[in-house]
Amino acid sequence: MLFLYVLLSINFDMNRNLIYIILSLAILLPASLSGQSVREGAESANMIISAVERYNERDIDGAKKILQQIIAEDSENDAAWYYMALCAIAGNDVEMAEQGFRMASELDPDNFWYRYRLARLYSMTSRPELTVDMYEKLLEDFPKKSDLYFDLVEMYAAQREYQKALDTLKEIETVFGMTESIAMYRFNLLRMLDKQEEAFKSLEEYNKEYSSPYVLSTLADYQMSMYNDSTALAYYDEALDLAPDYAPALLGKAETLRLTRKYEEYFDILDRYVSGMDSPAAAKSDYLMAVVQRTDPKFINSFRPQLDSVIDKAVGLHPKDSLMLQTAAVYYYSTDRKDLAKKHFKANVEAWPESFASAANYIEFLMYAEEWEDLSKEGRAAFDKFPQETAFLEMASVGDYNLEAYDKVLDICTKVLEVAPKDSSKTLRAWSTMGDIYHQLGDDKKAYKAYDKALKINPDYIYVLNNYAYYLSVEGKKLKKAYNMSKRTIEAEPDNATYLDTFGWILYLQGKPLEAKPFFKHAMLYGGKDSVVIMDHYAEVLYALKEYDLAMVYWNMALKKNAGDVPDLEERVELRKQSMKK
Repeated sequence: MLFLYVLLSINFDMNRNLIYIILSLAILLPASLSGQSVREGAESANMIISAVERYNERDIDGAKKILQQIIAEDSENDAAWYYMALCAIAGNDVEMAEQGFRMASELDPDNFWYRYRLARLYSMTSRPELTVDMYEKLLEDFPKKSDLYFDLVEMYAAQREYQKALDTLKEIETVFGMTESIAMYRFNLLRMLDKQEEAFKSLEEYNKEYSSPYVLSTLADYQMSMYNDSTALAYYDEALDLAPDYAPALLGKAETLRLTRKYEEYFDILDRYVSGMDSPAAAKSDYLMAVVQRTDPKFINSFRPQLDSVIDKAVGLHPKDSLMLQTAAVYYYSTDRKDLAKKHFKANVEAWPESFASAANYIEFLMYAEEWEDLSKEGRAAFDKFPQETAFLEMASVGDYNLEAYDKVLDICTKVLEVAPKDSSKTLRAWSTMGDIYHQLGDDKKAYKAYDKALKINPDYIYVLNNYAYYLSVEGKKLKKAYNMSKRTIEAEPDNATYLDTFGWILYLQGKPLEAKPFFKHAMLYGGKDSVVIMDHYAEVLYALKEYDLAMVYWNMALKKNAGDVPDLEERVELRKQSMKK
């Protein structure tokens, strides 16, 4: 798709010039109209004008119909073939585009644009064997078209024919003289040939005659990459002498100072960079976000006042820039200042009320910050703005669940089923959640009905299979059904401690503690020791096998961790101790 966009973006820029050429057809009568009467020629020219107007209005089908009529009556009309090719590009018909450009080029080989567009098409469709040859022939016929030389340089470089690219640059220099673009091309090509020293010297020689902030910053960047920090700083300073607010030099110098731990100077330059208006807000926010995400936490903690100052200044200069507000929010969240993070996430939503991304970032923050009341409220508000984005409702339900507002969770699940009845992933989650909530409310009949609905959508949904099986085991009902469902979960995820616990517990309830033991033993290796419930279950299995000492080890561990996870644990363990003495 990219090549079509590129071609179109070029072609539309040409239309204003081409229209004047086409308008002259009725008067000048080019070769394509030879043999026709003046009236026929004028009619053909008017039809092309009409097609061009349709094309410029993006009425591609309308333009094609007119052009097809022209070509049917006059197959040698080069302008018609050319615009037919443009229409083909708009419709992603590469084959037709190639035919149109080729026919136009063959009918009028002296027309630069016809041949150039065909060459561009070959280039963008990755046919270098055709492209290079065409460009070389174009240069023979149109030696003053500088863009052709640079296109050819890029194509040679893409094919890793770097020497040919360098030779072409020499031709450009001979014809047009030395320019900054030529110098930079040569610098980069020499580096691709791993001629680092030669590359540096070539650009340095250019800099002696034609110094510029861009070239100086490039030389500085090169020196920094070679760990010549003092030389790099000298070049950055030269660049800044020429242009005190030149953003690449400021940023490059800042990074050099940071990497060399000259932090006081670093923050001075960073302040200048953030304060400057040469660099867009997006570039500033990208850099500041990188500082927050990649830098050692010790650095952030040590220089928090300086970073606060920089972040606040950046936001002050760009108070409604979404990326900057988000950067500030992430920074304050990462430094455990949730109130300030919330302030900036909320400001982003207020500045961009129609932005889905701003709303999503804010709601996600509220969830991770465990601000359940705001999550419930703001999740619903976001859904009102974006009524097809049920994810906002689902996040709101997380807030409701943690507030123990179970009826509200059920209402949200029902709403999701109404809004997205054909979206299997959403309906699956809705029925699954409803099953969990109904169980929480003690209505197992409705819970199992909801789980059945979920499994009808996806019979292999492991989360539901596990919960369904476990709740059946707790009730001591339909253990065979529970066994079959649980078995599928450990086959899918054999190292999942939760699933291993469910399966092992079902075996225990079936009177098979010896068969259950290996699954609990395995669960202990994969997080089972973090769960009071799993350790309690394992201890019960060991107790049934009369491995009392080991059972007490796990019960003691469970008792230390128990915070209401297993309400009767202490009492039951005491009873087990008494029975062991008998």
